[in-house]
Amino acid sequence: MPGHDLSNYLSYLLASAHRQMKLGIAQSIADEDVNEDHWRILQVVSDEKGHSMGELAEQVLLNGPALTKNVDKLVSRGLVQRAVDERDSRKVLLYISDRGLEMVTRLKRSVDAHHETIEEALGPRNTSQLKRLLERFIEESKSE
Repeated sequence: MPGHDLSNYLSYLLASAHRQMKLGIAQSIADEDVNEDHWRILQVVSDEKGHSMGELAEQVLLNGPALTKNVDKLVSRGLVQRAVDERDSRKVLLYISDRGLEMVTRLKRSVDAHHETIEEALGPRNTSQLKRLLERFIEESKSE
């Protein structure tokens, strides 16, 4: 039937692109036995500044329960650790461990290689334009 092609919808194209990106990242980091959520968490906490769960949830695009489940796995593997905030004992901060720093270095190489493959396929100009368009879309969507 005419008009029922999902590829006419931006939401479908974004979901499909996200799925492809997620699969590519999963393949690139599979050797480390982590998933994309783990990678994002490790990447953020690798600044070694300590992050609250609320702040981290927003940065890595996970809800509270999903973040807690992923952090629990990373803690059990010795990649991150929780510590009470010295300024506010009610708050728990998440820090990366030395083992986690070593892993994030390896993960960064794999993820960067995956992104380079995409940039080679699209070309640097198109990649840059796509990033700008997505950033603009995200920003515009927040104000609605």
